Amino acid sequence: MQSCDHIIIGAGSGLSTAAGLDYGGDDFHREFAPWIERYGFKDLYTSSFYTFDTEEEYWAYWAKHIWFCRYRTGATQLYQDLYSCFPEVFVVTTNVDAQFEMAGFPKTNIFATQGDYSKFQPASGTPKTLIDNRDWVFGVMPYIKECRIPTEMIPHMPDGSAVAVNLRVDDSFVEDFYWHQQARRYTDFVHQVSQGRLLLLEFGIGYNTPGIIRIPFEQMAQRFPQTTLVRFNLNNPEPYIENLPRFMAFTEDIGQTLKELFAV
Repeated sequence: MQSCDHIIIGAGSGLSTAAGLDYGGDDFHREFAPWIERYGFKDLYTSSFYTFDTEEEYWAYWAKHIWFCRYRTGATQLYQDLYSCFPEVFVVTTNVDAQFEMAGFPKTNIFATQGDYSKFQPASGTPKTLIDNRDWVFGVMPYIKECRIPTEMIPHMPDGSAVAVNLRVDDSFVEDFYWHQQARRYTDFVHQVSQGRLLLLEFGIGYNTPGIIRIPFEQMAQRFPQTTLVRFNLNNPEPYIENLPRFMAFTEDIGQTLKELFAV
């Protein structure tokens, strides 16, 4: 870290879990008690695939889901600690909770590949435009009754068409102008720093979507002459590429490790 020229942070859901955003723990059971009782939900991830009978039920759940994941906590301490340690790095993440942005990382240095909980998109996937959902979420929350919202509060795009949450679940996911801009910035940055002393810090990325960050980071560590990959991963620290040079892994708690390294 002291001798490198550039740093890229790659982050997955394990980092948010380490930050205390446990989507199946006590907070989930408290906030989603009516849904757990009515639908038998076990955690926030599996419940997001539930097929509701009505739009009123569907959007009541997603209003609560978005609030819980995106607006409830603000920036967590772990992400703030990361920012204090690495304020100018480039970040690529599959997380959709915007914790990096809320912690202070420059938005122009963040490429969130899988979407953003704070955005709605056309359910059809076109046009390639997004709208903010904060006002809708906070406006509809007081009206959730018996896991439903009033029909007139079901969200729509400005033209009246159906909306979806901007999360990559199928080929209708909207990659708007800003998404492509950040993708280009990330690609250009990797190209610019590929021959220098590059440090890749990978936090909490498992095998759900390894082709987005985990394997590309290993490929960079293999191909770029002065690149080192440091992986923080509790359950899957091992590299996919055999005999990977310039690689080390930590299974210790991320927050505690940062404290020991930087006294944050």
